[in-house]
Amino acid sequence: MQKPGFISWSILMGLVIASLALHFVPNANPLNQPVKSYAPAVDRAAPSVVNIYTSKTVRQQVHPLLNDPFFRRFFDRAPMPKSRIQNSLGSGVVIAEPGLILTNNHVIEGADEILVALHDGRTTNAQVIGTDSETDLALLRIKLDGVPVITYSRQRSLRVGDITLAIGNPFGVGQTVTMGIVSATGRNQLGITTYEDFIQTDAAVNPGNSGGALVNADGALVGINTAIYSKSGGNQGIGFAIPLNHALRVVADLLQYGHVVRGWLGLETQELSSSLKQAFGLPDALQGQVVVGVVDNGPAYEAGLLKGDIVTHFNGKEATKGTETMRQIANLMPGDQIKLGVIRNGQYMEFTATLGQRLPQQ
Repeated sequence: MQKPGFISWSILMGLVIASLALHFVPNANPLNQPVKSYAPAVDRAAPSVVNIYTSKTVRQQVHPLLNDPFFRRFFDRAPMPKSRIQNSLGSGVVIAEPGLILTNNHVIEGADEILVALHDGRTTNAQVIGTDSETDLALLRIKLDGVPVITYSRQRSLRVGDITLAIGNPFGVGQTVTMGIVSATGRNQLGITTYEDFIQTDAAVNPGNSGGALVNADGALVGINTAIYSKSGGNQGIGFAIPLNHALRVVADLLQYGHVVRGWLGLETQELSSSLKQAFGLPDALQGQVVVGVVDNGPAYEAGLLKGDIVTHFNGKEATKGTETMRQIANLMPGDQIKLGVIRNGQYMEFTATLGQRLPQQ
């Protein structure tokens, strides 16, 4: 057998050295070593997070007694209502060019003036593109060049335990970064917004963080910080953020229509509890929603659904939670058809409904 020549040995050694070099190249996040700093993630995300300052004129009414004719006799003229300027603050995230900023609706609601302060020190007024009170989101635009856009997370779903960084302007002290983990996902029935599917995090979130970025360990956007659970008004380790995919769906509608277009079924349901299963003679394993109200002449009414029906399937999937079904319907467009699996008087039936358009707070 012929021995390898000099060139062959050179190639072989080169491959070995290359493989060793690759093996020892420092990993950005080695599994066997703790991360010592999230500064690179902050460097990527922080320039795209802005501070928002708003002002609006609030009319102060005079004391009711001063409207009484008896007390009015003691004044030369009727007292006039006074006005004062009310200021508030929050945060926002630059999500696209040219200068599109996503924030919370409650940050800018009713504002006469909206001022945006960028990470590089520049300030400018912002224009409202559209708002959606039912998800507490608002889309703004600023006219400045060179505004960095945040990177979106490509992670399909967050896991409990994932690292989160909250970036915002708490109490107006300036841009601040706090760290935590994903404490839970899919939080709903909190009474914060109409459509709830929140990320829960223990990263410190305080007044002024609203509308700011929740990013992952790579500095990519995963959510918009929206609310906190607190008895004191400050951070108690329970913050809530709107997931990125839900926020982007709202953004798309605000850009196209100026408001969010949602499907509407005209059906009110409640969870199928164990006691209700016993009352209806249904098996304990059955999942579904009991119809407690049908809007006259609405889509569900026209499809033939009745009060007392038990909805078990929505477009072929189990209707386990009313809030999830409501959100799925809202994500469809008016005119879309849906199939509903229903138990009525012990018999399984199927109905097809054509969705209408949901009006705000409908």
